[in-house]
Amino acid sequence: MSEVFTTTFAGRNVSIKTNYLAGQADGAVLVTYGDTLVLVTAVSLQSKREGLDFLPLTVDYQEKTFAAGKIPGGFFKREGRLNEKEILTSRIIDRSIRPLFSDGYCYETQIVATVLSVDDEHDSDVAAMLGTSAALCMSDIPFKGPIAGMRVGRVNQELICNPSDEQMEESDMDLFLVGRKIPSAGGGGGFDINLVMLEGGAFEVPEDEVLDAIAFGLESMRPAIELQDTICQSIGKAKRPFEPVEISEELRKKVRDAAYAGLQEVYREGRKLERYAKRAEVKKKMMEKLSSGEAGPDPRAGIVFEELEREIIRTMILADRRRIDGRTSSDIRPISSEVGILPRAHGSGLFNRGETQALVALTLGTSSDEQRLDFIDGEEMRTFMLHYNFPPYSVGEARPLRGPGRREIGHGNLARRALLPVLPPHEDFPYTIRLVSEILASNGSSSMATVCGGSLSLMDAGVPVRDTVAGIAMGLLKEGDEVVILSDILGDEDHAGDMDFKVCGTKKGITALQMDIKVDRLSQGILKDALYQAREGRVFIIDKLRETMDAPRGDLSPYAPRITTLVIKQEKIRDVIGTGGKNIRHIISETGVSMNVDDDGTVTIASNDGESSARAVAMVRALTEEPEIGRIYEGTVKKILDFGAFVEILPGTDGLVHISQLDNKRVEKVTDVLNEGDTVRVKVIDIDRGGKIRLSRKDALE
Repeated sequence: MSEVFTTTFAGRNVSIKTNYLAGQADGAVLVTYGDTLVLVTAVSLQSKREGLDFLPLTVDYQEKTFAAGKIPGGFFKREGRLNEKEILTSRIIDRSIRPLFSDGYCYETQIVATVLSVDDEHDSDVAAMLGTSAALCMSDIPFKGPIAGMRVGRVNQELICNPSDEQMEESDMDLFLVGRKIPSAGGGGGFDINLVMLEGGAFEVPEDEVLDAIAFGLESMRPAIELQDTICQSIGKAKRPFEPVEISEELRKKVRDAAYAGLQEVYREGRKLERYAKRAEVKKKMMEKLSSGEAGPDPRAGIVFEELEREIIRTMILADRRRIDGRTSSDIRPISSEVGILPRAHGSGLFNRGETQALVALTLGTSSDEQRLDFIDGEEMRTFMLHYNFPPYSVGEARPLRGPGRREIGHGNLARRALLPVLPPHEDFPYTIRLVSEILASNGSSSMATVCGGSLSLMDAGVPVRDTVAGIAMGLLKEGDEVVILSDILGDEDHAGDMDFKVCGTKKGITALQMDIKVDRLSQGILKDALYQAREGRVFIIDKLRETMDAPRGDLSPYAPRITTLVIKQEKIRDVIGTGGKNIRHIISETGVSMNVDDDGTVTIASNDGESSARAVAMVRALTEEPEIGRIYEGTVKKILDFGAFVEILPGTDGLVHISQLDNKRVEKVTDVLNEGDTVRVKVIDIDRGGKIRLSRKDALE
């Protein structure tokens, strides 16, 4: 029998209905938040694939177009692969829940969040995160929840939880936080909320103000967590027993004896490929030493080997205060950069940090190049795109090239979000901008290298950005009260750490950040220290970038289109387009420009040739110009009558030259002075209320 559990979340009612839909899933809930409804299911198999030593977790957030009363576009008229927003939301849910499954749980698990109805006031991401946690907590799947998600915005310096779309348009920050319930440090049966995941952007907001927003968001999600506690107490199932991989102390000792000394040497090697080669050799020798007859080595030895690696790295950093490549905790790897290395790209930047290298190329386009994104809550026309590519050779691998995966989409979105706040308004710089980041080599922090290379590429292209943006990847290790914050982390340090966070911004403040936290009880003080150490590193990198380029170029690349913008009266739009598009096609064919006319009367003309652009502008002006009294025009005689001649002074605009206005002397016959087809200079001497135009050749002669 279905049950409904309700609470007030960020000032609005939210309800979770259980035992109502998807009855064969291990856990299924319908979350209702205003008119936004999200069905979330959780299924985990009871049997485990042989040899599996990790959690095979899949998260899919999907938006059905019927949720907004729409029919999908395209030929097939049904939903296809996940769009960008669906992929990013799936990643956010995945990153939040993955560390919270019980240790050693290696059973195939799938979360599916389906948006069934949506409005523009209640965030489906928030409902999906709440539903995911509730479905897992009420099921028998071993999950260390509950958790809850919350979006924080700020309008006029006032923090807002789960703002509406209208409020987000005015907000100077957009943070999506996920928090987890943990027992209160003070005891007494209460609970605290620990930050688990953070993804967001801001318009150069200082670190202290971001910290205030985090604290505000975490405390505001308390009702959503209490609601899940009520559900679990009422209908929650006992967690299923499972058998984690059992590793004997004897095997642990054998692996340690065979590999410990070798691994210590491995992690004294600062260069990545050499380190990986030494690691492979140590592992190979260990496996050979542990082999016993035809059975070969125990496959569980690999698990112990990885545990040993993590122990060595953490001991080295926490106890010995030494990093793999010999740096201190706050040192940044050597940085170098170049611009303008791709002659035909409209802008390019090459950024090197340690063994990570990103080549970022920029292309400028017109309004016809804008990206049209169709989401269930409406269309978005995107004039700034950033595409991140991570080819296999960047990490010394050889595998087939495929389209971008979720990781590439996520990294590209983070870098785009970092650079967006410093771009000029589209009205002032009416170009479509596309950045492409090719990661040529990677040893950690390739998304942040994309931000740095992208900032250089924008300036190299002459895009009038307001400031230089840089990004840095940070790490944190915590054992008891011992905490070490690492600047500019390597990939191995990321795997061994307890917190991975990336911070982007200018010297003024933060523009984008991302955090994934694997440990409990990270205090506000530790977060503050981490953000301020990240700021020091970011400022250092910005200064390095400015040594290469400290301001945008004064002009665009000669290969970039020149865009001229005109504004005409809306009633003149039909004159520019013409019947069946005749006029606009004529302008384009005559001049070779690209041209677009918006409904508000904005005419955009783009061309690499200044002369062609000027000709197109003149043709548009001729089609839209209105006659002025007292102005002289070059016209064409269209018709001769006994009393005068009709002269076309503008396309489609005629006026009458009376016979008395043809010359300074008496004219007997109009044809004594003019004939049809003649070009003649005339002056507008009057326009009556009906729009009839009187012209004078005599006054033009004077």
